[in-house]
Amino acid sequence: MAHGLRQPTTEHRPLLERDRELKAIDSALSGLRDAVDGVSRAPRGGLLAFTGAAGLGKTTLIAATRARAAALGLTVISGTGGEKEQGLAFRVVRQVLQPTLATMGETERREFLGSWYGIVGAALGLEATDSTQMPDPTGVRDGLDWVMTRLTVMNAPVVLLLDDLHWADAESLDWLASFAPRVADLPLLMVAAYRPDDLPPDATSFRTLVERHEERPHALSPLGRDGVARIVRNEVGEEAEDVFCGECWTATGGSPFEAVELAIRLRERRVKGTQDELPVIGDLAAAVKGPGLIERLHRLGTSTVRFAWAAAVLGGSFSPELAAGIAVVGNEDAAEATRKLRASRILADGEGPGRSLAFVHPSIATTIYHDIPSGLRVGMHNAAADAAQAAGFGPTAAARHLLEVPCDGRPEAVLVLRAAAREYLRAGAPEAARRVLTRALREPPPAEDRAALLHELACSTFLIEPTATVSHLQEALAEPGIDPELRASIVYRLAQALANTDRLTEAAAVAADEARRAPNPRIKLRMQADHFVWSAFRADEPDSSARSRRLARLADKLTGRGLEERYILGLRAWDALVRGEPRQTALRHAEEALRGGMSWTDENRGFEVPVAVALLFMYCDQPWRAEDLFTKGMAECEHKGWSGSHLAQGQTLSGYIRYRRGCLSEAEEFVRAGLHTAERVEGAVPAQWFAIGILIQILLARGRTEDARELADAHHYGDVVPNAVIFPDPRTVYAELLLAEERYAEAARLLSAVGDWLESRNWRNPAWCPWQLDLASALARTAPEKAVRHAQDAVKRARDFGAASAIGQALSVEAEVTGGPAALDLHAEAVEYLERSPASYELARALVGHGAALSRNGRVQEAAHRLYQGLESAVHCGAEGLAVRARQELSAAGLRPLPLRYAQTDTLTTRERQTAELTVQGQPEAVIAKELRLTEQGVRQLLSCVYRKIGTDAAGLAQALETFPCPRT
Repeated sequence: MAHGLRQPTTEHRPLLERDRELKAIDSALSGLRDAVDGVSRAPRGGLLAFTGAAGLGKTTLIAATRARAAALGLTVISGTGGEKEQGLAFRVVRQVLQPTLATMGETERREFLGSWYGIVGAALGLEATDSTQMPDPTGVRDGLDWVMTRLTVMNAPVVLLLDDLHWADAESLDWLASFAPRVADLPLLMVAAYRPDDLPPDATSFRTLVERHEERPHALSPLGRDGVARIVRNEVGEEAEDVFCGECWTATGGSPFEAVELAIRLRERRVKGTQDELPVIGDLAAAVKGPGLIERLHRLGTSTVRFAWAAAVLGGSFSPELAAGIAVVGNEDAAEATRKLRASRILADGEGPGRSLAFVHPSIATTIYHDIPSGLRVGMHNAAADAAQAAGFGPTAAARHLLEVPCDGRPEAVLVLRAAAREYLRAGAPEAARRVLTRALREPPPAEDRAALLHELACSTFLIEPTATVSHLQEALAEPGIDPELRASIVYRLAQALANTDRLTEAAAVAADEARRAPNPRIKLRMQADHFVWSAFRADEPDSSARSRRLARLADKLTGRGLEERYILGLRAWDALVRGEPRQTALRHAEEALRGGMSWTDENRGFEVPVAVALLFMYCDQPWRAEDLFTKGMAECEHKGWSGSHLAQGQTLSGYIRYRRGCLSEAEEFVRAGLHTAERVEGAVPAQWFAIGILIQILLARGRTEDARELADAHHYGDVVPNAVIFPDPRTVYAELLLAEERYAEAARLLSAVGDWLESRNWRNPAWCPWQLDLASALARTAPEKAVRHAQDAVKRARDFGAASAIGQALSVEAEVTGGPAALDLHAEAVEYLERSPASYELARALVGHGAALSRNGRVQEAAHRLYQGLESAVHCGAEGLAVRARQELSAAGLRPLPLRYAQTDTLTTRERQTAELTVQGQPEAVIAKELRLTEQGVRQLLSCVYRKIGTDAAGLAQALETFPCPRT
């Protein structure tokens, strides 16, 4: 299949002085063909780029690539940028992918796209399945990656030809830049052509990709004298004199396009190429471009000129009927104009459906467009907008022309522009939506629509410029007579934008002010929930305790009937957790909040509360429940096409859950994926903070202190403290890094400051932030009595909360800082608690610590047992540093490590582990089946696999799970 590209401007002619470029094309095509024909098993896709000024033959090289690929039996797909279509989001993407999708029936197309249909359908110009679904740009790019990859595999090997990319729309360029690195692993060759000086300023990622690729762009040079002479003699005859050919070279500057056009006109004038005919060269060369081209056009007659102007307004491949309507010429005049423009080599066949036309070269279209008188150009764009609507091309096609028209206060224009913005947002193109909405605001809209339009504009800028979102929403709130529901949405979005720009104090104040003035009880409750959210997550809250009391009193009156009530109950649960109230209290409120469901993707409520509720189960020693909620939440985000900060946060915190369970290798994979996702998203700073802190903790747990330091320095972690509450607390994490580097005094100062801050908020739960335990470790060498007091206080707080993992971790630290024989009972109790918890890594640390203490107190046999257990647990957790310490302790005691009981590769799957853990809790098979969405037979089969791998039965399951490897998803 071949489609979408501007075709070569002449009949077949040999390419002159392009041997290097043609050799590169042949080499790339040969490698691509060999990958499929069996000469090479690995796909050898790649990227070729040709650059140069207008007329140097980039399109001709693209055409040569097409011909060579077709001759080799390769699949060819293509797209091209258009000077007048740059504002149409995903235009080039549609050219590339639509023709293949168009060959499928509707059912086949939906089956092919599967769950991606709702995410990429609008970007591809397909009928939307859900008109309210608005994926983020990252999600759309991921979906397009999937579509292009699948089409490549189905039609391999594939050659993707992309011409005039300096005129490609920004969304297509962004996708190409993100997708291009994948081609090396696919049977796909991407060939791009563009003018480097005309690439838009915001095409940085594409420019960087091409210029730093191992195959540098092939920069085309003008033809030399011999090349132009060959073109001239091919047209006028071999008798053309050297002096004549040299003058042709001078007149064209070596431009292949101009040289060919001049040579054709010389042939039409029956020139022989003698020295006496030199004067004719200047006139004919001038007629190819600039004023000479315009003069030649005007000689063709008024109707023809208007038809050409209309064609230039439409741009790209266009319908002659549409151009005739815009030019206001009859069918006969349009047909005559087409004939004249063809004969003058201004128009040729286009690539669109039916009898479409196109300009022979884009520079001709540009010259003619600028020839249109400004007043008439406005009228033609207006007519083109109306014609696009009437022809069913949709609001985005019409909006493209309205952007070229001065503002005139027309309500119908505002309606079209707002409709175009909705289409762009459904396509995941917020920048394009902002462009048309900004234009609609200048029209201006009717006074009663202004607030709604400002809200829509703010939504379009939220992902790309949150500071602009704040300005638009503040302006919207100043409008009189706003509908209460719209006002609530504006206030929520304003608070969210303020929070995302690290202005949580203002976010909380905005929500509180609206809660006081809201007349509707439901909206008032919603605003109260928003106020509590942003207050809870601001680091500088002046009276956290007062807010907690107000929240508790309000939550006691609620039953979770509506989403607003459930959010407040979820906040109450989280507040109970951080304050260190009994875990049963936190769990009870969390269950009440979840009873009616909480969405991660509700655009008017955010996902902060659902995420906090899910994490609460992790802190309460129910990580399987937290993992389940995160799995569902991330699936919801992915289904909606939200692959940006929401997904980054989900991946990161899923890794955090696995870290808390002691599955360090798996945790690192999740968190690195989350950090990668966050770094792909502009403005996803909070997600980066979460990922970096958790990754530092994982690296420290794995004994890779230098890697942790490198990560911290690369992201300036520890230098800046955000105004938002981040977990794990960044200063505490940085102090843990300092402790690992034995910088105890610095760590102690930092942790003391953290303690003062948390105490002022009455946040006392060491399960959430173990600052006291870290401070005890930092002070153990210089202030041992103070260290013990901090550890003992942390133990008391952990017991008040009641989670076995928190109690065990606190007891283990108390034992370490106490030392001597008095610590042995504390060590033993720590191990006992941690054996009842899901915290495998903390158990391994406690076992090694207990073993080392027993060894130092001369109880070598008991020490050996604990150290062997600790070593095995450390290895299965992926805690290499702890395993090294265990071996050192064994060696110091004169002992040798025993072989490990289980091979690290013999791991349980996530479902097997979940089934085993629910069995340990005493849940019947029917309950497990419902919880995991399985049949009871499926549960029995999973349990059979568990027993086979672990080599035990239900009676020994709990103990076996503590030391068995963690699952891999």
